[in-house]
Amino acid sequence: MSSVDYTQELSVVEGKQALRELDDLIAKPLETKPDKKFYIALSITLSMLSLLVIGLGLTFYYGIGMWGNNNPVGWAFDIVNFVFWVGIGHAGTLISAILFLFRQKWRTGIARFAEGMTIFAVMTAGLFPLIHVGRPWLAGYLFPYPNQHSLWVNFTSPLLWDVFAVSTYFIVSLIFWYVGLIPDLATLREKTNHKLKKIIYSIFSLGWRFSNRHWQNYEMVYLILAGFATPLVLSVHTIVSFDFAVSIIPGWHTTIFPPYFVAGAVFSGFAMVQNVLVIVRKIFNYEHIITIDTLEKMNKIMLLTGSLVGYAYAMEFFIAWYSGVEAELFAFLNRALGPYAWAYWIMIICNVVSPQLFWSKKIRRTIPVMFVIAIFVNIGMWFERFVIIVTSLSRDFLPSSWAYYTPTLVDGMILIGSFGFFFTWILLFTKALPVVSMAEVKAVVDGAQPSHKDN
Repeated sequence: MSSVDYTQELSVVEGKQALRELDDLIAKPLETKPDKKFYIALSITLSMLSLLVIGLGLTFYYGIGMWGNNNPVGWAFDIVNFVFWVGIGHAGTLISAILFLFRQKWRTGIARFAEGMTIFAVMTAGLFPLIHVGRPWLAGYLFPYPNQHSLWVNFTSPLLWDVFAVSTYFIVSLIFWYVGLIPDLATLREKTNHKLKKIIYSIFSLGWRFSNRHWQNYEMVYLILAGFATPLVLSVHTIVSFDFAVSIIPGWHTTIFPPYFVAGAVFSGFAMVQNVLVIVRKIFNYEHIITIDTLEKMNKIMLLTGSLVGYAYAMEFFIAWYSGVEAELFAFLNRALGPYAWAYWIMIICNVVSPQLFWSKKIRRTIPVMFVIAIFVNIGMWFERFVIIVTSLSRDFLPSSWAYYTPTLVDGMILIGSFGFFFTWILLFTKALPVVSMAEVKAVVDGAQPSHKDN
């Protein structure tokens, strides 16, 4: 292999390591007992999760009145959190499926973790429609199956479209994640001497024997699932945006919402993946697998999607003015200059201004700075959903019904608790399954592929 080609390989996996050494390194967190740091982190996330349990308990006992929702702001933190977490789940499928179809080797070190993060983010998002209905035991009526009440769902409701879109996305993402795990589960089956673990790995590896026929079938199925999952990246958040776009409320009734929501979802999803991977690569010594080059490429994508989101913000104001609809123009001026101006400008600073720092290569490759910028992005994207939902509802067509929304303590507990729910699953994932794909990483290391070139 020529020196130029070798340099290109270094950007994916740094250093010359035996394939066996990579297996041992990736499997090490699963074979060692949790250390003190893990238990400290788990205690923090469980404490946050306990806030969610308490907040939901108070909600179920006393009712939705424990939240700050009012008339006209019937949607508030619950739907804000739902849209935020669905957006976080987008990056996993983008990294795994779309980058796989484009044969981008730099995805190998981060795809597995991003896929897992998708599963946990969608699980977190699924909590909020369930509690938002007020009577969670009636949530089964959202699914169109015959029942003794002869009650059928309203197929013209965008909220029902969410049920189909998000549940389909979750199922396909789960299957895609599991199929990618099969070769690694077989590797773990061969490595472990623990009888119970060997039985579990044997069951879930589906009889994988590393034969040529198995690899051919695996690659075909993985390619089909990647092709099937790719449209879901666009469709899921497009349908989520229809919750707003098909209404007549000023600030919502706009055709820019589908691409705007998709760009924002990828933006926030990549920020969350980058945040967590920076920590994972340090704790598990994966610096040569999750390389700085890989993180830099993620930062470039955040720069692109952040710029698209900023363009969408500007276009919203232009279209509101160009439409000549007085209520529409007022809705956007109210966002920037009204009672929620503080939330709007937090959104602008975090989503539009801070990612522009990634134009500097030095900043794109400086871990502490990129980590902070990604945190700002996630803060800004949460505020974006808050601004879209709350400002439009609090100032509708009738000034007599205007009201200021103020979140309650229970709202805050559920918000913080949702992060505890998400990160608890992340921590359990790091100790139960390999967070990096052994098979994919070994396929791109130096010397893994035969070469007929002269050195």
